[in-house]
Amino acid sequence: MKSYEKLLAENKTWAAGKVKQDPDFFNRLVNVQNPEFLWIGCSDSRVPPDQITQTQPGEIFIHRNIANMVVHTDLNMLSVLEYAVNVLKVKHVIVCGHYGCGGVKAAMTRKSIGLINKWLRNIKDVYRFHREEINSIESEDERVNKLIELNVQEQVMNLAKTSIIQKAWKDRQAPHLHGWVYDLHDGVINPVFEMEAGTHIDELYEFDNL
Repeated sequence: MKSYEKLLAENKTWAAGKVKQDPDFFNRLVNVQNPEFLWIGCSDSRVPPDQITQTQPGEIFIHRNIANMVVHTDLNMLSVLEYAVNVLKVKHVIVCGHYGCGGVKAAMTRKSIGLINKWLRNIKDVYRFHREEINSIESEDERVNKLIELNVQEQVMNLAKTSIIQKAWKDRQAPHLHGWVYDLHDGVINPVFEMEAGTHIDELYEFDNL
């Protein structure tokens, strides 16, 4: 059996198992999507959001990209955010990175790796903001992991800078913003930053006509 055929076979097995456990499982999902969470995570194949949080289909809305970035010009991410916040009315938005992230590691070097340079420059900016703090750390692995934590914090701040989040905060006092980092070594998520709805940020980024 070819590798992609195995995926299809496993899908049939999974679907049949779900129906056996709960005959109405798929019928409930067809017409209703009511997740409480939006997850903005890394595309890394070792960090599957539903598995590491033990959530079921319909419980978590997911967007993934290289190094879990919230970039103000990324229409894909912004469209997901708009839909999750204003249509699905999620209560929480989680930015989840992971220790040992290859994207963050690459951003800390001067090596050119093609088109992805343009994406990684956003992480380089975070490194530049915190360079003194990061470079004071002796261990290379710890320097990388510190930038991973700071990058997650910065992406949560980028969420708070969007008119999407600020308007939702004004209209319904939600969603709550969270910054987490997943550890590949033990499978545990480490919360590193959070912002309650309505938290004030630098007034330069706060819209006053929403």
